[in-house]
Amino acid sequence: MAVQICGLWMPNSGINNLNNLQNPVSQNGRHSISVISASTHLHSSPIIQIVGGSPSQYRPGNDNGLLDRTKGEDEWFDLESDLYYWTKAVRPVQWYPGHIAKTEKELKEQLKLMDVVVEVRDARIPLSTGHPQMDMWIGNRKRILVLNREDMISTSDRNAWAAYFAKQGVRVVFSNGKLGLGSMKLNRLAKSLAIDVNVKRRAKGLLPRPVRAGIVGYPNVGKSSLINRLLKRRMCPAAPRPGVTRHLKWVHFGNDLELLDSPGIIPMRISDQSAAIKLAICDDIGERSYDVTDVAAILVQMLARIPSVGTRALYSRYKIETDGQSGQIFVQKLAFKLFSGDVNQAAFRVLTDFRKGKFGWVALERPPK
Repeated sequence: MAVQICGLWMPNSGINNLNNLQNPVSQNGRHSISVISASTHLHSSPIIQIVGGSPSQYRPGNDNGLLDRTKGEDEWFDLESDLYYWTKAVRPVQWYPGHIAKTEKELKEQLKLMDVVVEVRDARIPLSTGHPQMDMWIGNRKRILVLNREDMISTSDRNAWAAYFAKQGVRVVFSNGKLGLGSMKLNRLAKSLAIDVNVKRRAKGLLPRPVRAGIVGYPNVGKSSLINRLLKRRMCPAAPRPGVTRHLKWVHFGNDLELLDSPGIIPMRISDQSAAIKLAICDDIGERSYDVTDVAAILVQMLARIPSVGTRALYSRYKIETDGQSGQIFVQKLAFKLFSGDVNQAAFRVLTDFRKGKFGWVALERPPK
């Protein structure tokens, strides 16, 4: 028998030596794991050790698959560790359109004029859609965190993130930019946080002015849609793809609130490739930045490990057994079954199905311990 480790095939005799690879450490100091999958049918029921993690047992005909484990919060920690290793075997995800550098410079200048900064993130991946320099840019200004697309995550996910940010002392508004849910709450919160602006102006004998709120965040997290819902009319161009907004734009909300819509801002170089893969999966980064088959394969492996999804959901959707094989082989099977062997079409189908909630609405991140 041979086994595959992150795309590399090893003879059966090498399995005993895998213990020497236990507990590799990722960049953030957490222990990492990589998945081993069987290349041949097993005639017995051996326990196959996952490098760096606890053993998982694969039995022929077991529709839970090799990737299923005991469900629980520990599964999320293991998944993040595995994801770090999975990304090592694929092409790095990098995307930095020419307009972003200019916009970033302009945005940092405009932020100095803001009374309140509204940072919008994708509720499915709240950590991955947080810009690493945002805290430095905002400084001591009042801040509201909006987790958009709350309709795309479960109630359990929502409650976990609400509790996490509450402990951090961060004001959070969950929203659905398409339906406008959360927009009125955001409007009231922005005005209440900046109420002292005009108190100070009156004390100086100055006339009151509208509260200035800057809307910032990664591409395609729903910034423009959120503004359009606040205004109840289409004032900012919005579409379900990254890079639609390319210029800073001020819009007025009544007489007491001004909003600055900004293009999505991402780092010039994404060093955290686990986060980059999640951006690709959630369509928060340009398609040209990644290999769709690599991303779809990793998504399959992630879904198989997420407690609320698992291999049963994959089988229910495609009638294809995961049977301990890699996500890449799963995508290839789907290609031959539905698309005459076209792997790209199969990969797009998997990504589209996830984005449309065909596996259920689920977050790809949980709060760190």
